[in-house]
Amino acid sequence: MKTKILSMALCLGLIFTTQAQDNSRESSVGLKGGYNLASVTFDGEEETGQRHGFHIGLYGESFISNNFSIQPELQYSQQGYELEGDGGTFTQKLNYINLPLMFKGYLTDGFFIEAGPQIGLAISHKEEFEGTLFDSTAEFDPNNFDFGANFGAGIKTNSGVNIGARYHLGLGDIYEENNPRNRVLQFYVGFDF
Repeated sequence: MKTKILSMALCLGLIFTTQAQDNSRESSVGLKGGYNLASVTFDGEEETGQRHGFHIGLYGESFISNNFSIQPELQYSQQGYELEGDGGTFTQKLNYINLPLMFKGYLTDGFFIEAGPQIGLAISHKEEFEGTLFDSTAEFDPNNFDFGANFGAGIKTNSGVNIGARYHLGLGDIYEENNPRNRVLQFYVGFDF
């Protein structure tokens, strides 16, 4: 009797182990891009108007287990902000190469949440003023290095298409005065190769 129970337990264990291996996820590399709504906070209180832009880049997702993965990324991102006043609109255009490192948890088969650090390098900047009487451009000197944290959620299909939203909370100052920090809301679509 003990032998039959032990044999049945071993068979059930093998079946569950085989099914678990069949359900395991594979690591992937892909391309992603999407829409940015970027702004800046000054002294942690006052937030500017949003600059509309885009981001595009590559990612590699490696699964630690069936429900958890690490996803490093390399992306180009248009950021900055707008300030509107009676005299016109000031636009700060900051373009970055960002390196997010996302830790993803799959709560269901396709739905995931993600969080992780990000560092960025400002590769170009441009300041424009469009006024009622005149337009002008100016040169400011922002810090080249930026860092912060990302938080987001999304859905990934079995075919490798993923759709999500992410919020970047900048922790590094763009300039020396008034502690301006990046804030970026991203909506994206990604495709595994």
